Amino acid sequence: MRPIPVLTAILVVAILILAVFKRDELLSFARGAQAAETPAAMTTAAPATSPSAPTRAMRVVALHSRARTIDSAVVLRGETRAARQVEVKAETTGAVISDPRRKGSFVAAGDILCKLDPGTRAANLVKARATLAEAGARLPEADAKLAEAEAKLAEAQINHTAAKQLNQGGYTAQTTLLARAAEVRSAEAAIASAQAGIQSSQAGVEAAQAAVATAEREIALLTITAPFEGLLESDAAELGSLMQAGSLCAVVIQLDPIKVVGYVPETEVARVRLGAAAQAALATGEKIAGQVTFLSRAADPATRTFEVEITVPNPDLTIRDGQTASIAISAQGALAHRLPQSALTLNNEGQLGVRVVEPGDIVGFRPVAVLRDEADGLWIGGLPDTADVIVVGQDFVTAGVHVSPTYRELSR
Repeated sequence: MRPIPVLTAILVVAILILAVFKRDELLSFARGAQAAETPAAMTTAAPATSPSAPTRAMRVVALHSRARTIDSAVVLRGETRAARQVEVKAETTGAVISDPRRKGSFVAAGDILCKLDPGTRAANLVKARATLAEAGARLPEADAKLAEAEAKLAEAQINHTAAKQLNQGGYTAQTTLLARAAEVRSAEAAIASAQAGIQSSQAGVEAAQAAVATAEREIALLTITAPFEGLLESDAAELGSLMQAGSLCAVVIQLDPIKVVGYVPETEVARVRLGAAAQAALATGEKIAGQVTFLSRAADPATRTFEVEITVPNPDLTIRDGQTASIAISAQGALAHRLPQSALTLNNEGQLGVRVVEPGDIVGFRPVAVLRDEADGLWIGGLPDTADVIVVGQDFVTAGVHVSPTYRELSR
């Protein structure tokens, strides 16, 4: 038997026993040997981080801010709108016989826009008036028949009374009494017929009057006029064109005064009052001023906003219909902080606000609302009367973080 395989087997068994039962001692021996081979400069160096070492606070710059009362305003986007706009349409049929007015022309109330061919309407009016005169002439005749019937009734009643008394005294026959009673009934029937004739004559007069009015109205509708003072937004109907009921003659708009229309969100509608002063800046840079004259009581079902109208004088007609406008409606004063625009930031939920230094130099987040935008900063609402707002480094810290703040005052 060779000794080398036996010795190899014994050595392997010894190594396995040490690896199983003496594992910790072997690891400690290995660490000690590695530390002995490490240079002295490296063994004496302190670790870069340690769980027990204190974390250095983030340095930020904060602003001591105190709230002040400002004249707040409700800011909206809107557009200009004509005070009145109407499509003037024909109410009868006829060919245009007047020269058309061109768009852009100024018209006064009552100016002729379109004039239609009268056709046979004048003859119809003459006929209606003749019918009215004829019906009016029948009324006296009907009145005379009624008076005659009433006289005959009175005579018949007298004869009947006399015959009745004579019959009671035995001086006349029963047949005579019955004849006189028949005369009374005949006279009463004549009166009823005369009254019916008067009513028929009166109905004829009224029908003739209606026919005259209709004919006159038809003639009046031949002349289409401007309903109010304004500008023509379209050409009037061309000469010779056939107009029917509902055909467009012209479009008239009134631009003085003009309205500026915007939509107030439901969170701001309580701050808007009728009669409040308002200003608007047009896309051209022109600034105009007016007053709130209308505030809707019902919200738009799609946007949940309320329509507001501002009436603005426009005597020179320089403001046009449909121009975009930035509207500012004066509202009750509010406490606000003036901060640089860069102080605004967003939290993890995307909410607009600022980060502040709270007691203990801990960062806090406060949601805010922008009340006014000026060239040198923003007026912010939603903060307490005093606040230390972080203006440098606010985007590198989060709520709950300990900071080392440096304070400064807002330059004016």
